[in-house]
This record gives sequence, structure tokens and C-alpha cells, in this order.
Amino acid sequence: MGDAWLGVFSGLLTFLIIVFGEIVPKTLGERYAETVGLTIAIPITGMTWLLMPLALLLELVTAPLVKGNQRPTTNEAEIKLLARIGYQEGLIEDDEAAMIQRIFRLNDLTAADLMTPRVALTYLRGATTLGEAKDQVIGSQHSRIVVTAESIDKVIGVAMRAELLLALVEQKDDALISELVRPVKFVPDTQRADVLLKTFREAREHLMVVIDEYGGVSGVVTLEDVLEELTGEIVDETDRNVDLQALARLRRKRLLRDRGFETQR
Repeated sequence: MGDAWLGVFSGLLTFLIIVFGEIVPKTLGERYAETVGLTIAIPITGMTWLLMPLALLLELVTAPLVKGNQRPTTNEAEIKLLARIGYQEGLIEDDEAAMIQRIFRLNDLTAADLMTPRVALTYLRGATTLGEAKDQVIGSQHSRIVVTAESIDKVIGVAMRAELLLALVEQKDDALISELVRPVKFVPDTQRADVLLKTFREAREHLMVVIDEYGGVSGVVTLEDVLEELTGEIVDETDRNVDLQALARLRRKRLLRDRGFETQR
């Protein structure tokens, strides 16, 4: 009989602890969060200052024992999950949630993933005169045009389309394209996109040439290419082809077909 009453008492005590020690305080705290927070802020601040010497002493004593074993307070997966939950609950906008996801995806991409491949590249020969390249300059949709020597793998710089057009207006048709180039920076095709963005900022460049492991030109990457991974596709009034990488794949397919290498499905 005594054991039965003891069990009943224990169950009742557990019920009271759960209700008044867990459910009620949490419910009141959630409903009157601001009022409760302002009420207990001053006492908690006082207790913090009062117990600070003891906390510092304990931290000093236990520091050698936990040195090197501290775990990060959060991780990438948790932040992504919180962004998704925030969007589902309406706390953040859909474009904000999408941008957070893209930011974390940035370091998983490389220059090779973002570049305009060489098969879709517009370039001029440095030995060509401005008059000979007039139609190409006028018809180009790019503000910067890569300039090469005898082959595309020997890039000597980049020419600003605006400067080339100005030279045409000034009737400098006999000037060589190589005389109007600016230096260009080269990056490996394995460089991560987040590092690439930092490189663009530090170098104050808008276009860089991407090279493969053998030193050959794989394509070009622009600051816009990197920013599009954060904001989505950026299309202005000069863009006739939205996705140059898709265009490059189409050109390659046509090239293989013309050479008789098209595979049958």
C-alpha cells in the first residue's frame, strides 16, 4: 500500500514539475516575452556582474582541460536550415532565402563552372588593323574584347570596345589592335568562385582569362558571371544570348555534327 501511495505521489510531483516548471513558464514567457524580458533584465545583469569573478576563475581552471576540444556553435547546414524555416514561416522573403543558399553554394563552384567557354569567345588578333576589324568591333555585344597573338591560346590583353569605337570615329583605321590593349589577369580554371570574387575586388578588374592545367585558354570569366551566382541571371539591353555556356554547348554539338562525329541516339 505504501509503495502505491509513493508511486501516486511521485507521479503527481512529476506532473506538477512539468506543468509549473516547464509548460507554464514557457507559455508565459512566449506570450509576454517583452514584458518578462524587461522585468528580469536588470536582476540578471546584476547577477552577471556579481558572479563574473567566479565564472572567470572556473574558466581559467578548466581551460587546459577543454583546450582544442571546442566545437563550433553552428555550421553551414544549420544556417541553411534556419533560412529555409525562416522562409516557410514568412520571417524572410523568398529572394533573401534564395540568396543565402547561393552564398553557400559559391565556394562549391570554380572558374570553369562560371566562365564563357572558348568556343563562344569573341576575340581579335593583335596584328589586325582597326579598319580590318571594324565590323567585328561594331557587331560585338561585349564591352571588353579579348586580343590574341597568332592563336587563341596566346592572349596578349583585352581591348575596351568603347575605346576601339572611339578610335574608329577618330579615323585611326591603320592602328593595330595590339596598340589599344590593356593588360589582362589570368586565373586557373580550378579557382573557387568565392576566391575569384575576392580577386576581382582586389584587382579592380571586370574580366579575367581562365587557363587550364596546361596553360591553354579555357575561356573568360567576368565579375558579372560571379555576381549572377548570388543574384540570378543579369540581362541588360546588349545581351542577345542570355546563357553563353548553353550557346557554347550548342556550337560544339554543331561542330561535331559537321565533322561527322555526331552520335546517334
